[in-house]
Amino acid sequence: MNFAELRAAIKNSIDLDFQVASSRLQTTIFGLDRADILPLVVEIGIIPEDIKHDSTEEKLYTKVSDILLAKSLSEMNLEVAVLTQRSDSADIIAQSRYHGYSLVGDAKTFRLSRTAKNAKDFKVVSMAQWKGDCDYSVLVCPYYQYPKSVSTIYKEALDHNVSLFSWEYLYMLLKEGVKESPSCNLRELFNQSAIIANATTVVNAKANFLQQQNVNIADIVNMPQSRFDDYLKEIVKILVERGNAEIGYYESEQQRVKQLSREDAINELLKCLKLDNKISTIKQFIEQIQK
Repeated sequence: MNFAELRAAIKNSIDLDFQVASSRLQTTIFGLDRADILPLVVEIGIIPEDIKHDSTEEKLYTKVSDILLAKSLSEMNLEVAVLTQRSDSADIIAQSRYHGYSLVGDAKTFRLSRTAKNAKDFKVVSMAQWKGDCDYSVLVCPYYQYPKSVSTIYKEALDHNVSLFSWEYLYMLLKEGVKESPSCNLRELFNQSAIIANATTVVNAKANFLQQQNVNIADIVNMPQSRFDDYLKEIVKILVERGNAEIGYYESEQQRVKQLSREDAINELLKCLKLDNKISTIKQFIEQIQK
């Protein structure tokens, strides 16, 4: 399955009950083999710009990211379950078949047009709270969406031992055929924040530690650092192509808007501003307080 086919499967499910749609999509994705999910894992972290904000399609897309995270960990031979509740909890829970540890995981997706992301967007502290009785808490975010230099999220991750994992890491591990077994314990992949915290001074607590984490992860799975770097270069090419495709969408939208009649342009603007919804909300408030 390629990314366009995944998009089509999501779009074809938007008229179904959300739980029914989620279940069908999970069955589809869990029926894929490891090679089939590789192109999906690379691109799932980017929400397509043509998906409307807060739409059913966006919610299903986000749910599919949970499912792909679970499928990826399952391919690494962990026992995994996708959680049904969406608010105030992690997305998935997993445990080792052989080595007695467990983790909660949370999948993150962003639009390339999204700017000014802050610590709240990553929910690192919440991830620590959602860990419960599990040993590790793993945030899976697009690698290149993490803050580039200094950020509160790095200190929060070190303080609470929340793993700042990525879709790109999963891609590499799956491509390399990494699987847990009685003789292969992957625990340290998810314990990087604790390991790095031991070597981090207070003054550097907010510094980006992903480069050190890259070195550590490559070492854990016996991957030469040069191959790790080659994977990142390969993924960058894919993401650049995807970025250009998203630009193409907005350029086509620009042309469409320029061709609208005056009346259609006004209606389009009113729809974008959601003025009717705002008026309705205020009216409901007035009705409530008058009762």
